[in-house]
Amino acid sequence: MLEDRTPEASTAPWPAAYPQGYAVVDVETTGLARDDRIISAAVYRLDARGEVEDHWYTLVNPERDPGPVWLHGLTGDALEGAPLFPEIAEEFAARLAGRVLVAHNAVFDWQMIAREYARAGREAPVRQRLCTIALAKALALPLPNHKLESLAAHFGVVQRRAHHALDDARVLAEAFRPSLRAAAASALRLPLLECLPLTEWSDGPAARGGRQSGGRGGHGLSAGGHRPTAWNRSKKRPPCPFPNPGRYVPGERLKQGMRVAFSGDTSVERELLEDRATEAGLHVAGSISRLTSLLVTNDPDSGTSKTVKARQFGTPVVDEAAFGQLLGDVEPADG
Repeated sequence: MLEDRTPEASTAPWPAAYPQGYAVVDVETTGLARDDRIISAAVYRLDARGEVEDHWYTLVNPERDPGPVWLHGLTGDALEGAPLFPEIAEEFAARLAGRVLVAHNAVFDWQMIAREYARAGREAPVRQRLCTIALAKALALPLPNHKLESLAAHFGVVQRRAHHALDDARVLAEAFRPSLRAAAASALRLPLLECLPLTEWSDGPAARGGRQSGGRGGHGLSAGGHRPTAWNRSKKRPPCPFPNPGRYVPGERLKQGMRVAFSGDTSVERELLEDRATEAGLHVAGSISRLTSLLVTNDPDSGTSKTVKARQFGTPVVDEAAFGQLLGDVEPADG
């Protein structure tokens, strides 16, 4: 049983502006690229005060290689008989409709969901999202890092199967309830962000190359278990084709060619986060120099060599949640 560490919230006036319901979501995917797919999804529906109403879970056949099996544990064989996304889209939408989407690093889950609905010729019924990383920061929770397990440990929530969508959604729902009550007790403005759904979709050549014709059962898998464009833990990233436009200016957009370095723990696996940056046209740098455009870290005061050099060189620093939002609107390179 989850210990409620915010008893004062039960007697404090509830903010009238707070949402009337939430959908706590977790999706597991084949990777982080634009053409990657959802392979499992879970939703915990919560009422206005964070109490669980019900939950739902499904596997999804991505029609391609499942990606980092070592991370999520879902093999091609396990997904062979699973429904395609269009077959679960209506039920998924019913779970999301009229609620704020809540997720850990919510911009990632939202983008994956929006793309799947666009592929299916539909629109996801989500208008606002709330990132629990941003909420934890707004509450100034004393977390060692911004991983889900750290948030869970803070509230005494036991993880049973990390990177399993249903258990991750359960853990997040249980950690979100006391977070929401703490926010209400202090009349904190929730860090809600607007969700702009995609209205059309066109898979690129990489995505088309990952499919096989011949009906619902095909995964588009090679004999070795990887499609040519699939995320691969040990793959060598190609050199960035764009020139470095200089440093990132806070408040402006990222631009293709910018050199981005990462430091410390991230809620999304580091390799996947770096891969997503590469897909956006950024140069992923392994170290900090005077040419580095941006450092991404959830702990700028950690004293690592990268954070120390960033201070010395005056390199701009953003956290993972902010970087995820910036990735959604990267400015094309000149020409």
